[in-house]
Amino acid sequence: MASFSKVAEYSSKYPKAADATFAYGTAGFRTVGTTLESTVFRMGLLAGLRSQSKQGQTIGVMITASHNEERDNGVKLVDPHGEMLQQSWEAYCTRIANAASDDDVVAVLASVASAERIDVAVTPRVAYARDTRPSSPLLQAALEDGLKALDVAATNYGIVTTPQLHYFVRCLNTAGTEAAYGEASEAGYNKKYADAFLRLVDGKALPSKLYIDAANGVGAPQVRKLAEAIDSPYFVMELCNGDTDTLGKLNSGCGADYVKTNQRQPQGMALERGARYCSFDGDADRIVYYYADDSGAFHLLDGDKISTLAATYLRDLVAAAGIEGLEVGVVQTAYANGSSTSYIKDTLRLPTVFAKTGVKYLHHEAEKMHIGVYFEANGHGTVLFNAGAVAKLRQAVPQTPAQADAVQRLWALRDLINESVGDAMADMLLVETILICKGWTPAQWDEAYTDLPSRLLKVVVSDRTIFATTNAEQTLTAPRGLQDVVDALVAKYPRGRAFVRPSGTEDAVRVYAEAATRSDCDQLAYSVAGAVFDKAGGRGERPADFL
Repeated sequence: MASFSKVAEYSSKYPKAADATFAYGTAGFRTVGTTLESTVFRMGLLAGLRSQSKQGQTIGVMITASHNEERDNGVKLVDPHGEMLQQSWEAYCTRIANAASDDDVVAVLASVASAERIDVAVTPRVAYARDTRPSSPLLQAALEDGLKALDVAATNYGIVTTPQLHYFVRCLNTAGTEAAYGEASEAGYNKKYADAFLRLVDGKALPSKLYIDAANGVGAPQVRKLAEAIDSPYFVMELCNGDTDTLGKLNSGCGADYVKTNQRQPQGMALERGARYCSFDGDADRIVYYYADDSGAFHLLDGDKISTLAATYLRDLVAAAGIEGLEVGVVQTAYANGSSTSYIKDTLRLPTVFAKTGVKYLHHEAEKMHIGVYFEANGHGTVLFNAGAVAKLRQAVPQTPAQADAVQRLWALRDLINESVGDAMADMLLVETILICKGWTPAQWDEAYTDLPSRLLKVVVSDRTIFATTNAEQTLTAPRGLQDVVDALVAKYPRGRAFVRPSGTEDAVRVYAEAATRSDCDQLAYSVAGAVFDKAGGRGERPADFL
């Protein structure tokens, strides 16, 4: 208990509201920013303890709420390899966040230390950062008090993107080893990705300008720095929605989530026909592309399109390298458009697996593949080269100049990708690299397959906990009989598919549907939503649009 001697005193500055309840989910804690002081203080404590459990390796703490509206904020922990926090520790986060008193906070720390057999004499190390939200400085001060209470050796990275902090954590913990990932600084990050990009595009035809919507978030100043590091006509950009100073602008009418959800360009942005556009979300871990065709119609190139583009290029490079047994695979969620899944399986002939919704689940499945490509449809994803892939690349003995070039390109691509987490800036450079190397326009990229019309709805219910799923959340096991109703409705529509899954954050369920035509898709979506409402305790107005 001696090493927790200062905790109660510091904790008294950050009492938890008696009526507040917090839950650590896939994205950490996320709610109205001004209500999170006690929670963020306690995450400073738990980050220190997590570091001690990892023998003093650096743990990351990021203050952000990603694509949420500006008044919200959040906090999440990053494990030593730059990955999401180990799932078993999420329960500890929730326990300490909801501790009722200062003494209870100390008791939770002691309980975790005992359960995990932690040597609390180890010096804990934490790296932390924040985004541009107005509540972030307040929460940073609370975090710093939590770190002081456990005498943590802390490094403040200031205002950076979420993926940059993940990258820094991985760099810090691999420095001086065979797995060294790079220099743990903004300059090191920018140099690594700039160098890899230029190695891959050298000698190719110059591309046109790329228009970047930065959601008026932290991606704006950081992508400017990345462009300065690249300093090449191979990357000419025009930044849109880069205002991080004016209150109320973050994620408002712009950003990846807005574009994906509304299937249109950011408000106030006129699209030049044939030009390339992309949008980050507020903390720059998601990206989607889009363009206007010759008739001026909007076309979205979402995470599914990015995934198939990357998988195609990697498959072709592996074939050109002539490395036997090196396989490329793709991980998707149930939200992936059915046309993308068919394209991967039937045209690319690549193995595809489904994972539960949430990046941590996709990441885990991708690690099992030599080269695993994973993107959620919302544009959050990356590519992983596992130890088997790295070994095969090191053992490769090219027999021709073409094979040697392909092997070198695979190495450069690995350097171009942020393997720790989905990263809008690194993913942007990956897409730009492939389009430049193939000489493709956005329309040519889009020609690979045509998305089925889809619809995503929310149904408010009395109790989301009555819903249970299996088959990567594509099949309901409870409430009993509801899946039979869904199956009967799906059977009415050509190429129909629908599933129901509970929300992780509110008493609501998500209904996803797709079908061969827009009319059929909408009929299916609202029919399933109506069935859920009627048979599983719907609240408010019954879904009825298009019926």
